[in-house]
Amino acid sequence: MSSDHPELDDLQAAYKNAVESWISAIRREEALASAADHSVAELDQWEKAHFDEEDARTRAKAAKADYEAGLRAEFFGF
Repeated sequence: MSSDHPELDDLQAAYKNAVESWISAIRREEALASAADHSVAELDQWEKAHFDEEDARTRAKAAKADYEAGLRAEFFGF
C-alpha cells in the first residue's frame, strides 16, 4: 500500500497495534474472571491482569492522541 502520508500511516499503525494489545489484555482479564478456581493465586493473577489492561488502555489512548495530533497537523496546520 502506497501513501502520501507515511508519518500518518505509522501513527495509525501504532494506534491500531495498541488497540489490539488492549483488546488482548481485556480478554486475558475476562478469562481469569471466568475461571472456576477460586484461589488466592487466581485472584492475584486476575488483579495483575487488571493492571495490565489499564496499562494497555493508557498506551492505546496515548497512541490515539498522537495519531489525532498528526492528523490535525497534516490537514489543519495545528
